[in-house]
Amino acid sequence: SVFGASAGEEMGRIVAYCAIIALLSCCSCWAAENLRGSLEVLDKAARQGGGSANRTEQSSRRGTGRHVDNWAVVVDTSRYWFNYRHVSNTLAVYRNLKRLGMPDSRIILMLADDMACNSRNTEPGSVHAENSRSVDLYGDHIEIDYRGEEVNVENFIRVLTGRHPEGTPPSKRLRTSAKSNVLIYMTGHGGNEFLKFQDAEEISSRDLADSFAQMEEKQRYNEILFMVDTCQAGSLANHLYSPRILSVGSSHVDENSYSYGHDDYIGVSMVDRFTFVLLEKLEQIQIGSQASLLTMFKAFTQQRLMSRAAFNFNTWTHRPLSEVLVTDFFGATVSVATGIPPYPILDHTPADTSPQASPLLPTASDAALGRDEVGEWWGVARLLWESPAQESVSLTRPPHTQLPDTEHALASAAVALTLLLVLSAACGGGRPPHRTRQRSQRTP
Repeated sequence: SVFGASAGEEMGRIVAYCAIIALLSCCSCWAAENLRGSLEVLDKAARQGGGSANRTEQSSRRGTGRHVDNWAVVVDTSRYWFNYRHVSNTLAVYRNLKRLGMPDSRIILMLADDMACNSRNTEPGSVHAENSRSVDLYGDHIEIDYRGEEVNVENFIRVLTGRHPEGTPPSKRLRTSAKSNVLIYMTGHGGNEFLKFQDAEEISSRDLADSFAQMEEKQRYNEILFMVDTCQAGSLANHLYSPRILSVGSSHVDENSYSYGHDDYIGVSMVDRFTFVLLEKLEQIQIGSQASLLTMFKAFTQQRLMSRAAFNFNTWTHRPLSEVLVTDFFGATVSVATGIPPYPILDHTPADTSPQASPLLPTASDAALGRDEVGEWWGVARLLWESPAQESVSLTRPPHTQLPDTEHALASAAVALTLLLVLSAACGGGRPPHRTRQRSQRTP
């Protein structure tokens, strides 16, 4: 009877283990299906296009990706020392634009505060976005077009629409045309359908939508990539109605955007999570790279951001995302020698794959101080960025989406191997206790 009870317990444990393994496998497959399916539906919708016949005809003449130049408006809307990370976000994006060949004459840089000259800065004249401080983002080759109180809602809208007062120098003008691709990157503090400027005024989602509409009417752009790193960033694209605008936000409505780590030396956070992941991808890009924006978007997972990236492609109907290159917005349209190297410990292979490390990535000291959580480590992220464990981006999932055969095979093999290990452990480890109990009964 003792042996029978023990065997029953062992069998019950085996059944429980199998049930847990099956449940975990189903959850993993669902997560992978949700992520992969969402991106496939997104790309399919962009490939099929939409809208009226007039819009289709217009898109055939404009927005085909055959633009002649790239422009960028890079904006930090926050002041005060505790918003150090917003300045470093902006300068890090600005540095990558120049590294990829975009000249200062085509970048409008707006900084609401001068952190390099702040009296609390322990390294005066410098701004960094990583704890090793190996790269000075301020440097000697920075041209700020709007600084301090000049960074306000009025000047920002004037830059977009081209409605400047007489006498405004060319360096403060966005001199784009109907064949120009425009990157608009903004970072700061915001809320539901608004973004604060200098803690004194706000720009709303309707202001942005109307400004983009004026740009379309005046033929001031070919395509726009609108990226925002702020709380509830996705709400800023709620009212966009102009064609050929691609919007990416760091969070959804009622969600916060988070900073990445904390630096005890200067006493504040040095970069935000959304921009941190963006920089990881940009540092792998070289001039002439064929990497697509779709690949970059896959890196904006909830595991990395601690929020859900918000994508708005309602007016992007003329070409698929898989054909939109990162360098269509980040960089020059011609091959030039910039003389600005990427971060020194990245892999410089032209295939844009497998960086060894980066000063922007977590270090051993970060992990020792508890600044990094499980799953943030770069090597793990690079291996698992397409794995079933990734969270879904917030897009409509298709009703029937199947995983590739390779993933099914790997999942099945993992389940089979685990079952074999459990069965072998149960069968091999259960007999000695039964024999001991039988001997103890015969001893009297």
